Amino acid sequence: MRIKGLFWILTALLLSLMALVSYFAFYSSSHILFISVELLILFIALYLLYFYRRIVKPLYIIGNGMELLKEQDFSSRLRLVGQADADRIVDVFNKMMEQLKNERIHIREQNHFLDLLINASPLGVIILNLDREIVSLNPSARKILTLSETDKVEGKKLSELDSILACELENIEINNPQTIRLNNSNIYKCTQSSFIDNGFQHPFFLIESLTQEVFKAEKKAYEKVIRMIAHEVNNTTAGITSTLDSLENTFREMENCEDICEIMRISIERCYSLSKFITNFADVVKIPDPLLKTHNLNQLLESGKRFMENICNNRQIELITEFTEAPLLVKADSVLIEQVVLNIIKNAAESIENNGKIYIRTFAGPNGLEIADTGKGINKETESRLFTPFFSTKPNGQGLGLIFIREVLHKHNCTFSLLTTDDGLTRFRIIFP
Repeated sequence: MRIKGLFWILTALLLSLMALVSYFAFYSSSHILFISVELLILFIALYLLYFYRRIVKPLYIIGNGMELLKEQDFSSRLRLVGQADADRIVDVFNKMMEQLKNERIHIREQNHFLDLLINASPLGVIILNLDREIVSLNPSARKILTLSETDKVEGKKLSELDSILACELENIEINNPQTIRLNNSNIYKCTQSSFIDNGFQHPFFLIESLTQEVFKAEKKAYEKVIRMIAHEVNNTTAGITSTLDSLENTFREMENCEDICEIMRISIERCYSLSKFITNFADVVKIPDPLLKTHNLNQLLESGKRFMENICNNRQIELITEFTEAPLLVKADSVLIEQVVLNIIKNAAESIENNGKIYIRTFAGPNGLEIADTGKGINKETESRLFTPFFSTKPNGQGLGLIFIREVLHKHNCTFSLLTTDDGLTRFRIIFP
């Protein structure tokens, strides 16, 4: 561009000089001088034209090419100037622009495919920037973190999200996958890794749901164990009970055998208790598929409350209800849901033991219920094991109540959580689809 400017300055000076010389030559008496000046002017004009075509115009074209590169306009091309060396440069430049255009299209196609793949992936993907702030997350990650489409999370840190799993992700080391079991019985495999962008490493998280796979494996394992144990125990206790019953009848006819008969009766009762104990395990395996009908959730909870009132009154536990004014309609199996509610209230009462309160409330948008109690609460270690088969915090617990609740709620496609909040209340929250 400097050469181009210098060319136009030089042209202006030469034209000014030629005009001055032509002026003096015109008013002079020498026609030869005038003709010589005219020929000189013509020669200089031809030379300037040649200089423009050979040097200035190629440099001008190349300058335009630099502007196209600067603006990243890879679709435009330079025209040949009719000068061999310059045309070679133009040809190389046009080929380079074509390659850059193809590379850009290829990268855009790859990025578009990658975006489609991430958005359609069942894995949750969370991408962070160098300050560990959220850049983007796919629909699966929003669902896993229980975030709606309208929640603005870009620019926030994971610890600032209203999600238990998001806080757990902060503790995961890079390239060290961990399995996290939440208080809503969901299980996730979480991995932190990174990718290079503009020379810097950007962290990202992959979240894989293992809930259904683990539940299937657990159920298959405990179904087999329960069936085997139930078969052996029931067959054995049936034979023992029959034998003891016959012996009791025999000893009853004999004198001074009351103590032996009493022992026989106690043994028979223990056999029946053992059989009932095993049957409780078997019942968990035989939960039927729900018969979904439209019910008023408020009425289902009111029915469960009335059933548990006597038990709670005996322990000086107050049942407090807070239902929506309008009927809250949900699709559910009333028998199974009522059993779930009874189990939750029973667990809350056992956690309180004596003198406390149980709050039962419903809410809309989305429709759901919450049962909270003023009991002992649940610590962090216990939270992750609550819905594990055969795990119980009670001295004589079988670890089946929460498994039953889990199975029923999953069959209803409900989401749920159980945790002790900062206000000291232990809350069991259920949301219907």
